[in-house]
Amino acid sequence: MAAKQKFTTTEYVRSLLSILLFFLLLIFFTPIILLLLILSFGKMANFVVEKIAPAVAIPVLKVAGINFKIKKHVDPIPAPAVYIINHSSTLDILTILALGLPRVRFVAKWELQYNPIFFILGRLTGQVFIRRKQSDKAVQTLKKNVQRIRKNNLTVMLAPEGSRKHPGIIGPFKKGPFRMAMDLQYPIVPIYFEGNRELSTEDFLITKSGTCTAHIYPAIDTSDWKLENLEDHINDVRNHYLKWAGIQNETFS
Repeated sequence: MAAKQKFTTTEYVRSLLSILLFFLLLIFFTPIILLLLILSFGKMANFVVEKIAPAVAIPVLKVAGINFKIKKHVDPIPAPAVYIINHSSTLDILTILALGLPRVRFVAKWELQYNPIFFILGRLTGQVFIRRKQSDKAVQTLKKNVQRIRKNNLTVMLAPEGSRKHPGIIGPFKKGPFRMAMDLQYPIVPIYFEGNRELSTEDFLITKSGTCTAHIYPAIDTSDWKLENLEDHINDVRNHYLKWAGIQNETFS
C-alpha cells in the first residue's frame, strides 16, 4: 500500500467542493435518468452510461483540479469485450464514469448498493454487483450475467485486483474477469489508469491536483485460452500492467 498523502488546505477545499458537486449532480440527474429509463422501457441505459455518466464525472474532476485524458493505443476501441482496469485509488470511480465507453456495464462491489442512489441507478441500468469477499458467490454472479451480457451485445468492465486495497502497486489478479471473458468468448481490453494512485490514496475522495490518463490498449485474444493454462495467461496480462506502472517485478506469496 502507498503511504498516506499530505494535502494542502487548497486541495482539501477543492476536494470537498468536488464531493459536494458529485452528490448534487447525482441528485439532479437521478430523476431525469429514471424518467428516461421508464419512458424507454430501459432501452436508454446505454445513453445513461455513455453520455450522462461523463456529464457527472468530468465536471467533478475539473473542480478537483484534475485534468483527465484518454489515450487510445488502438482505434476503434474493440467491443464487445471485457475491459479490465488497475484499481488503487478512490479516483477510479470518477475516471471509469468519465470514459463514456459504448454499451459498457460495470462490475462493482456489493456495498455500493447501500447508497440508495447507486442502488437505484445501478439496478435500473443493469450494472453487476458482486460480493468481493465471497469469491464463490462472486463467480456465480458473473456467470449468471454472462447470458444477459452476450444477448444484449454489451461490454463489461471490472478490476481483476478486486479491491483497491491490495499489496503492491499492481495487486494480484483474480480469475473472475478472465473466466468471464472465456465464457463470453470476448477479448480482453486492458485499460491502465496513470496518475490516479499518485493523486489520491485516501479512503475518501481527497485528491491532489494533476493529470490522470486512461490508456486504452489493443485487445488480447482469449479464443484459445484453456483452464489448464489460465494462470499463465493471467500472469502475462498482469505483467503488462507492471510494465506500464514502471515495475520490473512484483510478486506475492
